Amino acid sequence: MRDLQVERQGGLHMFCYQCSQALGGLACTTHGVCGKAPTVNRLQDNLTFALKGISAYLYHARELGYDDPEIGAFLERALYSTLTNVNFDAESFLNLALEAGEMNLRTMRLLKRAHIEAFGEPTPTEVPTGTRKGPGILVTGHGLKALHELLKQTEGMGINVYTHSEMLPAHGYPGLRKFPHLAGNLGKAWFDQRALFSRFPGAILGTSNCIILPKEDYRDRMFTIGPAKLPNVAYLPEYDFRPLIEKALSLPELPEEPGEVTLRTGFSLRALLPYKERLKELVGAGQIRRFFLIGGCDSPHPRGSYYRELAQLLPEDTLVFTLACGKFRINDLPLGQIEGIPRLIDLGQCNDAIVVVELLQELAQLFGVSPTELPVSFVISWMEQKAVAILWSLLSLGIKGIYLGPVLPAWINKEILTILQQEYDLRLIGDPKDDLAQILKEEKKLRVSG
Repeated sequence: MRDLQVERQGGLHMFCYQCSQALGGLACTTHGVCGKAPTVNRLQDNLTFALKGISAYLYHARELGYDDPEIGAFLERALYSTLTNVNFDAESFLNLALEAGEMNLRTMRLLKRAHIEAFGEPTPTEVPTGTRKGPGILVTGHGLKALHELLKQTEGMGINVYTHSEMLPAHGYPGLRKFPHLAGNLGKAWFDQRALFSRFPGAILGTSNCIILPKEDYRDRMFTIGPAKLPNVAYLPEYDFRPLIEKALSLPELPEEPGEVTLRTGFSLRALLPYKERLKELVGAGQIRRFFLIGGCDSPHPRGSYYRELAQLLPEDTLVFTLACGKFRINDLPLGQIEGIPRLIDLGQCNDAIVVVELLQELAQLFGVSPTELPVSFVISWMEQKAVAILWSLLSLGIKGIYLGPVLPAWINKEILTILQQEYDLRLIGDPKDDLAQILKEEKKLRVSG
């Protein structure tokens, strides 16, 4: 058992205002009037953040007709535990967080199956970043079903549809890529949208989270659907895109303008499996010394530049997997190949972290080791609640030595950080040169048998 006894004095802080006992009618900020300890309060916050992330993935799976009653049962049980005067035990909230990580794996696996059965298995695809002449609609968020319905309704109308941020991986799915007017990807991570959307003369659709309050110069050109809503922005309650289409046709055409780079996405598990034996040969020959996962939920924090700096420093005998909008820190880098295998492999959206897990399991079986013994380093960026769920998924698998940034999550206090460091060797990003030197110093050699 972990020792999680918290002193009532000692500078630990909390913020709880969920019941009438809130101190001064405002909030309990040092210790709960009910007796709840600050660390319990923070672990409750951590759990609710993870549950929000799971709910987002489950929502999109249910959009496509896929559900799992065990996920729903866990969500209600875990959320109930955070109510006032239900659970004061810190140990149980750590266990619930790990269970949430396991349940998030289950949810991501469900969503991946829903995406593949609806739109086909992704395959590696090159995606242009310029524009075609003609009317345009730019789609942001995570909702592949919404994009699919829009592509069907705009077919043959002369409207080009572009993706933004986490919609980039849509181009890897055959069922979406088959539409010739899925024209390319514009912009990078979610937080460039106010500048990007102002420059983009067409109509805009927000399909999920990762939208920002709009500027006035494009508010009347923006629409939302599903869980996404913005004040004074047109909301489409169903998959009826006629108002969006009419707006797009009424706006100025985009010019024919090539992009500066061509991006590559669509590396599903099935697309990677043919490389297995070749990877084994290259590792055995010393031509691949280490795998890196660099990506995650990107943030506009100034320290976000760390991830690009690290990728640029990597030795040429390393291979990089990336996913989620954190990919935009590095996915334009010309990292080249190792004997025909691209050094930079984009696995997809944030929910495609399940591909990472399944790939590690395949590689571990190939090399005859456990997944935690593979020479893999996780360098993760986080922004919001889905990233919290994924972090606990990785921890639930026993993965240690994760580098996390750009900043420490605000709800983690000194005690929680100590536990994460002692039990999971969680590390905060520092200087990219120093971190890389430490990673390579600790690297493990795989014994490759015939």
